[in-house]
Amino acid sequence: MDPLAAVSEELAEIDGQVADIFRALSNGFQKLEKIKDVNRQSRQLEELTDKMRECKRLIKEFDREVKETERRTDANTHKMLNEKKQSMVKELNSYVALKKQHQSNLENNKRVDIFDGPSEGFGEENVLLASSMTNQQLIDRGNHMMNETDQAIDRAKKVVQDTVDVGTETAAALKAQTEQMSRIVNELDSIHFSIKKASKLVKEIGRQVATDKCIMALLFLIVIGVIAIIIVKLVNPNNKDIRDIPGLAPPAMNRRLLWTPN
Repeated sequence: MDPLAAVSEELAEIDGQVADIFRALSNGFQKLEKIKDVNRQSRQLEELTDKMRECKRLIKEFDREVKETERRTDANTHKMLNEKKQSMVKELNSYVALKKQHQSNLENNKRVDIFDGPSEGFGEENVLLASSMTNQQLIDRGNHMMNETDQAIDRAKKVVQDTVDVGTETAAALKAQTEQMSRIVNELDSIHFSIKKASKLVKEIGRQVATDKCIMALLFLIVIGVIAIIIVKLVNPNNKDIRDIPGLAPPAMNRRLLWTPN
């Protein structure tokens, strides 16, 4: 019986899937060494890379399952599971290194193909075509190719100039927006200062209004008191408890004549 199946069926299933992927990777790299076409090699490497990604995902699932079963397994079993995981990781890393090696060789082959120029058959066809042309035709063909090259260069220059113009306009727009933002910030600062000053002025006006109200209330009480005294004096002029108000003449007394004519 598989020792992994005795621990967990999920671990045994993951181990089987990883083993299948490792066999597919081994066969795939053997097949890759026999392929000569660069494009087919590139496609084969992509397929192998997808399989390695799937294998990495399965190894992570295996590690999570090992951590979940750690509490219900003994030390020897846990050690065996960790060694199994390390073996998977080591084998996967070997395939990753092999993939990097083939990728580097593939890039070198592509670079050689680019710098080698046209294929042999195409070169022979050009040689045969040139041998069948007259000198004037060769000159005209050369001039035509030079004109096409000049036109391509002019188009490239135009694209570069357009790019520079767009960059200049963008920079100018950004500068204008920055200046506008600076003006807005300055205006906000001025508004904040004005609001603060207005609040202070409102507080001062409120204090002055409160003071004026107190003074008006005091004056009102004084006037009421004076009016009350005057009324009392007029009603009871002989009341000595109320002093005469300065500036107000006392009421006229009944005058007795010492001598009355007959």
